[in-house]
Amino acid sequence: MSAPVDVLPTGRSAARAARAAQAARAGTRSERRPEIEGLRAVAVLLVVIYHIWPRRVSGGVDVFLMLTGFLITGSLLRTVERRGRVEFGAFAARLAGRLLPTVALVLLGVLAGTLLWLPRTRWHDTLAEVFASALYYENWHLASAAVDYLAGGNAAGPVQHFWSLAVQGQFYVLWPVLLALTAAVAARHGRSPRAAFLGVTALVFTASLAYSVVRTAADQRWAYFDTGARLWEFALGGMLAVVLPYLRPPGAVRVALGWIGLAGLVSCGLLLQVSTVFPGYAALWPTGAGVMIIVAGVTGSAFGADRLLTLRPMMYVGSISYALYLWHWPIFIFYLAQTGRTAASPKGIALILVASFVLAAATTALTGRIPLGGTARPAAIGLACLLPVLVVAGVWTSRQDDQVRQEGGIVPAPAVAARDRPRTYADGCNQVTGRDELLTCRYGAANPTRTIVLAGNSHAAHWFPALHAIADANGWQVVNMTKGACALSTKPQRYQGRAYPSCDRWQRDVMAEVRRIEPDLLVTTATISSPFERGETLPGGYVERWRQLGAMGVEVLAIRDTPRMPFDPPECVEVKGPGACVDDERHSLAAVSPAARLRRPPPNVTFADLTPLLCPRDRCPSVIGNLMVYSDKGHITATFMRSLAPVLEKEVRRALGP
Repeated sequence: MSAPVDVLPTGRSAARAARAAQAARAGTRSERRPEIEGLRAVAVLLVVIYHIWPRRVSGGVDVFLMLTGFLITGSLLRTVERRGRVEFGAFAARLAGRLLPTVALVLLGVLAGTLLWLPRTRWHDTLAEVFASALYYENWHLASAAVDYLAGGNAAGPVQHFWSLAVQGQFYVLWPVLLALTAAVAARHGRSPRAAFLGVTALVFTASLAYSVVRTAADQRWAYFDTGARLWEFALGGMLAVVLPYLRPPGAVRVALGWIGLAGLVSCGLLLQVSTVFPGYAALWPTGAGVMIIVAGVTGSAFGADRLLTLRPMMYVGSISYALYLWHWPIFIFYLAQTGRTAASPKGIALILVASFVLAAATTALTGRIPLGGTARPAAIGLACLLPVLVVAGVWTSRQDDQVRQEGGIVPAPAVAARDRPRTYADGCNQVTGRDELLTCRYGAANPTRTIVLAGNSHAAHWFPALHAIADANGWQVVNMTKGACALSTKPQRYQGRAYPSCDRWQRDVMAEVRRIEPDLLVTTATISSPFERGETLPGGYVERWRQLGAMGVEVLAIRDTPRMPFDPPECVEVKGPGACVDDERHSLAAVSPAARLRRPPPNVTFADLTPLLCPRDRCPSVIGNLMVYSDKGHITATFMRSLAPVLEKEVRRALGP
C-alpha cells in the first residue's frame, strides 16, 4: 500500500484532482491522472471488504505494488530527464515525511489496542511484529513464521498487513540506486535515460516473474512475502510509466480497457484463492487489470469507467486510502479478540468499516498538516515519529517476560507458554518444513553407555525434554533428528494439502544416518491424533518404516500421539482460567489406540501410551497441578514434558531390554 508520492494528489489536494478530472473530460491537457486516485479507492475497498468478509485476499495489494512502481519510476525518470541525476536526499526526505507519520500513528494505536484488548499470550508476538513493521522488515518476519511449523497456528496479528509496506520500503531503497546507475551508464554512452529505464525495468520484470513462478510452486507461503518474488509487480508499473506517453489507443479501445480492467480487478478475489496462489503468474490478473485502467486514462466519454473512478466520493476514498489500509486490519483483529468471534457479524462489519474510515480520515487530515518543505525537515519529522513507537515497544518487550515469570502460579505462565519449547528449537536442530537437509544434534554424555535417536515430526520433537533428562541422569546420549510435519514413514507425505517432497528426501538421510550410528533405541510417534473425521490413525507407512529399522537391528519405542485441543490452551487459560480449558480425550484420540489393535506388530517395536498422564479420567486439561500442559493447540510445553521423564524412563528401559 503506497502513500501518494509526487504525481498523486494527497488529502490536501483532492479538490485539485476533481478539477483535473473536469479539465480532462473537457479535452484540456492535464499532467495529473485523477483516475489513478479512483483506482486506489477501488483497490483499498477491495482489500478492506475482502479481509473482513469473506476473509479472502482480493489482489488489491498487488495493484498498489504496481502503482508504486509506476509512480516512483515516473518520478525518478522525470527528475533524471530534467536534472540529469537521481536526487537521493530529496527522494528519501519526501517519502519519510509522507509515509512515516501515518505509520507511527497507526503503530502507536496498535500498541494501545494491544494493551487494552489482546490477551497477554499475544503480546510478545505483537510487539515483535510492531518492531518489524516500524523498521520495514515485516515481510521477512512473516516469511520466517510461515515456514516455522510451530508458528503456523498462531492467531493473526494486528500488523500483519504491514508486510506490503515492508516490501515497498525495500523497493524504495533498491529502485533509486538501480535507476541512478542506469542513468549514469546511459549518459556515458549517449543513450536516452528513458530507453535505458525501459530496458532495466523489463529485465527486472522478466527475472523476478520467473523467480516468482518457480518460488511460488516450490514454497508459496515463503514466496508470498518474498521481495524478490514481488519485484516484477513494481517493474510492471515501471515499464508502464516509461511507455505510457507513447500509448495512444483509440477512444473506444480506452473505454473498453477501462471497464475490462475494472471488472477484472473486482472479480479477481472472487474467482481466485489469492492467498494460496500468489505471487506467481496468477498475480498478472490484478496487476494487468490495473495497467488497463491506467492506459484507459480519463477518456472523456460518458460511458468510460473513469466516470465512476473520478466521482468525488471515489476521489476522497483514494486520498485516504493509505491510512484506511493501515487502520482497517488492527481494528478487525481487536474486534475479533474482544468478541471472541472467528468472523465479524453484520453489525460488527459495519462497526469496523465506520471506525476504519473515521480513523483514516482523521489520520490523513492530521498528517496532511505537517509542513514538509525542504529536505531535512520531512526526513527528521518522519524519523522522529517512529522513535516513540520503538521506545515503547522496546521497553514493553524487555519488561514483559520478567514480570510474567515473577508472578508465580502456573508454570510456565500462559503468556510465555508458546515459547516453552524443547531447546532443540533454539539450537536450530529441528529442520523447518521448507528445507530437506538432515540436522543432527547430540545431547548428553560425550562417551555414552547408550545412544537414543529421537526422529520424526514436531510431535516426536516435543518428547525431547524428557529424553534429555533421562539421558543426563544415566550417562546416555540423545541424537535429535526432527523436521516439522514430517513423520517417520515410508509413504509420501503431504503438508498443507500439497506434496511434501523435502520430507521424503530428509527421511532418506535419516535412515542412512541411523544405519551409520547404530543406536540402541529409536524413539518416534506411533499414531497421528486428529480432531477431524478420520480420527486417530496408524498409517501403514509407519509400520513399514519400523520393519526397515528392525532389519537394521534397531529397536523402536513408538509413543502414542498426544491429544490436540480445539482451542489455544495458553490463551484460554489467560482469559478464562484453567477450569474452563478442558477437552474430551475423544476429540482427537480413538477409544483404543490404533497401535494396540495392530495384529502383527514388528518384533523390534515397543509401544508406549502416556495418555492417562495427559488426560486423567478421559479429560484433557490445559493445566495439571500448577503446570501448563500445552504450548499451543497440539504441542506440549517443555516444562510439562520434563515432569514426565520418570514415567517415560520406564518405557525406555522396557524398550531397551536387559
